[in-house]
Amino acid sequence: MDIVTFILQGLLALIFLMAAFGKITGSKMHVDGFNHWGLPQWFRVVTGLVELIGAVALIIGYWDPSWTAAGALLLGVTSIGGILTHVRVKDSLKQTFPIILFGVLSFVVFFIRLSDLSNFPGFN
Repeated sequence: MDIVTFILQGLLALIFLMAAFGKITGSKMHVDGFNHWGLPQWFRVVTGLVELIGAVALIIGYWDPSWTAAGALLLGVTSIGGILTHVRVKDSLKQTFPIILFGVLSFVVFFIRLSDLSNFPGFN
């Protein structure tokens, strides 16, 4: 199970690093997306920073599994917000599916590493 977790962890970290970089730097796709969803541009930057923190936590998780659980939980909750945003503006399933997939994968990683969360710094 560790190999599957490591692979999912790496894929999620890469995907969310790319998404965070695009949001923080203001790529046209992300700026247009936040305009379409009726969200302010400062929220795009905040979302990018949250995704960046989650992705970095997943990377740190290769050395300390408790960070994997924390990062996956953060990204999973962020994905729920993304899904709700797509539903609110009635985006198609084709537009919504990627964030659904990434959210599900984030929660899969979270539940695999849930027992490690008790070792997260400050929890013990």
